[in-house]
Amino acid sequence: MSADQDNRWLAAAAALAARGRPLSRPNPAVGAILVKDGRVIARGWTQAGGRPHAEAIALAAAGDAARGATLYVTLEPCAHQSPRGPACADLVAAAGLARVVIGCHDPDPRTAGAGMARIKAAGVPTELIEHPACRASLAGFLTRCAHGRPDVTLKLALSADCRFAPPQGQWLTGEVARAHTHAWRARMDAILVGRGTLDADNPRLDVRLPGLAGRSPERWLLTKGQPPQGWHCLPTPQDIALLAPAQYLMVEGGAETARAFLAAGLVDRMMLYRAPQVVGGDGAALPELAAEALAGSTQWTCIDSRPLGNDRLDVYERK
Repeated sequence: MSADQDNRWLAAAAALAARGRPLSRPNPAVGAILVKDGRVIARGWTQAGGRPHAEAIALAAAGDAARGATLYVTLEPCAHQSPRGPACADLVAAAGLARVVIGCHDPDPRTAGAGMARIKAAGVPTELIEHPACRASLAGFLTRCAHGRPDVTLKLALSADCRFAPPQGQWLTGEVARAHTHAWRARMDAILVGRGTLDADNPRLDVRLPGLAGRSPERWLLTKGQPPQGWHCLPTPQDIALLAPAQYLMVEGGAETARAFLAAGLVDRMMLYRAPQVVGGDGAALPELAAEALAGSTQWTCIDSRPLGNDRLDVYERK
């Protein structure tokens, strides 16, 4: 197939991998697609608890039809045996495939190139592309391997003057923006706020979308004191390794918590929900996160900006 087709199928596999997040923990959420004669004959994604793996699901679904097909998989097939299942590299090598295209190298030292080598040794042409969408779909896993911490998303709802507090008894953002937030919460392993937010709002931090209540993330509190029942304690941002094996953390605290994580260099992504109204007053504010201030930033680049009802979402990633 052409490079364009390879990229297209890997992007599709990356989108498929999202179905496994975050339930696949402690394993990464991987997507796999088997293609023959230009059509999908089977697909799979990492199941809850981390097994079966995406490749095993897709190959089992295809059966004998896998012979002569191309496997597109977002992460290098694992090379290590597990009591819960065979090494995917062995399954792939024995499937009679015509070709394997991999979207991301596996940094886990138990695989780290050994998976590809085993498949190639079986005579199966194998290519590693390092596809951007595949890497993005594995951000939590890659960040944990590289830095020993989860991928961190800072989510804030800000007024037009970059303040937090709406008028008493009102929401700052509208229903569309709030639903979007809940959809992202469902993709997180953990969610964190500061003591000030807990005391002021007593937030539930759950997922309030139909059918997704079971995806509510663990609740963490940034405090050196005792957390409430049902919460976990993170003394400082620098103690973030305590969240293991979580791969994805959303920080939803106020200005003090946001600044603490930003100052520590622990924010990988910012999702800023901007409401049109001006709050005013002398409450907490983050003027450094105004769109105009971030436009010339040497640290952040805007990767997405879209309307959500009357509000706007700006997404920034660290450069």
